[in-house]
Amino acid sequence: MPRTRPIALVLGLLACFGNRSQAAASDPDPQVTAIRCGYLLAEPGSPPIANAIVIVEGDTVRAVVGDPAQIPQNAHVVDLSDQFVLPGLIDCHVHLAMEFTPDVRLRELQDSDADRAITALANARKTLLAGFTTVRDLGSSGDAVFAVRDAINNGRVSGPRILSAGEAVTPTGGHGDNTNGFREDIFEQPTPMDGVADGADPCRAAVRNQVKRGADCIKLTATGGVLSNIGAGIEQQMFEDELRAVVETAHLLGKRAAAHAHGARGIKAAVRAGVDSIEHGTFLDDEAIELMRQHGIYLVPTILAGKTVEANAGIPGYYPAPVAAKARAVGPVIQSAFGRAYKGGVKIAFGTDAGVSAHGINALEFVYMTEAGMPNAEAIVSATTSAAYLCGIQDTAGRIKPGMAADIIATSASPLDDITELQRVTFVMRGGEIVKKDGASLLRP
Repeated sequence: MPRTRPIALVLGLLACFGNRSQAAASDPDPQVTAIRCGYLLAEPGSPPIANAIVIVEGDTVRAVVGDPAQIPQNAHVVDLSDQFVLPGLIDCHVHLAMEFTPDVRLRELQDSDADRAITALANARKTLLAGFTTVRDLGSSGDAVFAVRDAINNGRVSGPRILSAGEAVTPTGGHGDNTNGFREDIFEQPTPMDGVADGADPCRAAVRNQVKRGADCIKLTATGGVLSNIGAGIEQQMFEDELRAVVETAHLLGKRAAAHAHGARGIKAAVRAGVDSIEHGTFLDDEAIELMRQHGIYLVPTILAGKTVEANAGIPGYYPAPVAAKARAVGPVIQSAFGRAYKGGVKIAFGTDAGVSAHGINALEFVYMTEAGMPNAEAIVSATTSAAYLCGIQDTAGRIKPGMAADIIATSASPLDDITELQRVTFVMRGGEIVKKDGASLLRP
């Protein structure tokens, strides 16, 4: 005679299975996140919204709502109702594959492309955890930064969105010539493939080579630079036909052109050539400011870099003599130049030149910008909507609205009131992935 199971046991099992099914049906969908905000600065430059809710699906913002009843039932809810939420920040000028230290010239000889890729990834992660969800890398040798960019884009590793210029286009002995100061038998003579070019046609070839390698934008060195080990000063170093050749070729190929420029003569020559941004702008004069305003050229100020090199130049032996002399000239004036450009109506996009300074402290630039007269709200605009427009990603980044990338950060208090809050970011979401919460990194080691 077959054994019968007690009806209570059967009913219990059915109830158990029913509860499991009901629980599974109500489990949060990992693709849907609802972020409850204390205040939301969805559109920098406009007032923040109280008690808003951002609905994220996958890597994209799907909606911004005000009623908790509009939160999807299957959403994973992130409670930032005691925090200030804003778009992920954008740094328009970094160098991920390096960080300048007194032994940097030795590392140029020792480090392989693989070493530089690991360095770039580590620095990218520091930058992301600091709240910068997009960076523009303006000058790196080899394929390291391209490889890190592509790995991030493919979802193999976590990091900020990277727009990479590859090698800077520079004349022989120019600021971007990485063989400056070394024995001639150590390196082969650099070529346009390395970004080093003299004359209009080789400059065109240099741009095309960087685009061929995968460059998202083009960097050119219109003037001398501080950290190049050559005593050629910081004024104009490219002829006007060379500048035009670089810019016209970049634009022909659909790329923005960023001009490293310190000296006033070089700044004005780069503006007349049609560049999209002036990086640094240390010795801007009134004519240069007016030209930039008239032509709608962005200034990427990098005050942090100027402050850093000035401080380091005071340490005996930190820099070679030609570098230390230029650092002492640039450092004391770069912040006031920014202030004059801002008051003169020049468009500003945030940038630090991180790599000259330490990676991960990018938000210190906001302090220097506001000290020079820029209101907190406008400083935030410079690192969100304005930076996105300069980089050509205004339809993807810089705001929190439907269809935009889910690049979202938070602070404990309003950076509109205290800009230093941006140095203490508590929450970071990049492309829908939460990488920092409650001030702690969620990135895998």
